[in-house]
Amino acid sequence: MEVSIAVETPLQDDVRALVAELNASMMPLTPREFQFQLTVEEMAASDVTLFVARDAEGRAVGMGALKDHGQGLGEVKRMYTLPHLRGQRLGARLLEAIEALARKKRIGRLVLETGDAAGFEPAWRLYERGGFAPCGAVLDYPDSGYSKFYQKSIGQ
Repeated sequence: MEVSIAVETPLQDDVRALVAELNASMMPLTPREFQFQLTVEEMAASDVTLFVARDAEGRAVGMGALKDHGQGLGEVKRMYTLPHLRGQRLGARLLEAIEALARKKRIGRLVLETGDAAGFEPAWRLYERGGFAPCGAVLDYPDSGYSKFYQKSIGQ
């Protein structure tokens, strides 16, 4: 499948729809108080860069974001691919784009938080295949038992 990935604003209807699908998919998996979602408006902040994957017809089919926390630390946020496209390496390509931008910004360490429940296994595989290693709680996330944390050191 032909897919392009580019930096885009999240303030678009089709990106809002992707965010809504991601949020809905997480609702049955993790209690709401342990879901740490950036809103579309928060994703439009200057410290966040959103990558959007689009199919040949221009439809938004996936996304992933890099939040720059400064001092060489970046966070992977809002990774999502439409369910019917999973298994086609789209998530891996989004992660590669995020990592490339992190290197360009001289970010030396990437971290992320994801769910730690049945249903998140594909995300764990994506991150582990991408070179991320499990770690303890990062940033200001609580170590609640509902989250799994990953980190990756990257060359600059």
